Amino acid sequence: MKKEEVIAKVRELAAAPTVCDEAKAAGEAYLKAVGTADEKTSAKALIDELKEDVGTIDSCIAFYKSDIGKQIYGDKVPAQIAAAEKAKAAGERYCLCPACQAGGPILDNAEVIL
Repeated sequence: MKKEEVIAKVRELAAAPTVCDEAKAAGEAYLKAVGTADEKTSAKALIDELKEDVGTIDSCIAFYKSDIGKQIYGDKVPAQIAAAEKAKAAGERYCLCPACQAGGPILDNAEVIL
């Protein structure tokens, strides 16, 4: 992945409806720092935050099966579990939410921005 593509993923992450406040702030700070002396420091902070926040596909499946997942998704839980299990079978490693789908590729390509 090229740097521009990683930056696009950071924008996607920051705009994702499921992104936590800390990852959003780290993403926005990195975007502001691109092209400045603070770029590498901000990139490291972003990667460190994403290591804490980006969920695996297994954690995604476990969440859907949990009591809170059932409360949030209700009747949609079986479809969510099926989609996640299908994605896992196809090789997906990350949670299917928009934030993790943007954050995973950033982690996979961290060396591009570090």
